[in-house]
Amino acid sequence: MIAYVTVGADDIALAKRFYSAILPALGYELEEGREGLSFALPVPPSQSPVLPDFYVKPTFDGQPATSGNGAMVAFEAGNQAQVRDLHAAALAAGGVNEGAPGFRASYGPHFYVSYLRDPQGNKIALFSSDRTEPGRDG
Repeated sequence: MIAYVTVGADDIALAKRFYSAILPALGYELEEGREGLSFALPVPPSQSPVLPDFYVKPTFDGQPATSGNGAMVAFEAGNQAQVRDLHAAALAAGGVNEGAPGFRASYGPHFYVSYLRDPQGNKIALFSSDRTEPGRDG
């Protein structure tokens, strides 16, 4: 099980603006500290944490943050409308479009997805696989 995902950022304020435009709508709560940003799903009393957490931090070695070639973090939205809304919100918050919301021929007929780059260049996917919504073929 993946416990957490961390991406690097040189400008934490800009990263906060970007991720705060999408993650709270997916249920994540932000905790901000001197080490950067920590987004986690709330844990009801007497329940185990829902993983993974998502962290945005300055690099440990002090060198500029870089995005990984082939690395991507995907967040599941509740439905296709939320994918569209969050994609637009992320663009307005400094993100770069890497693929407009929609279906892709190489994925299943209900996989609705959009792709973005955060202000640091990290690739982010927002997707929905809700089978109660119209699929690619119908």
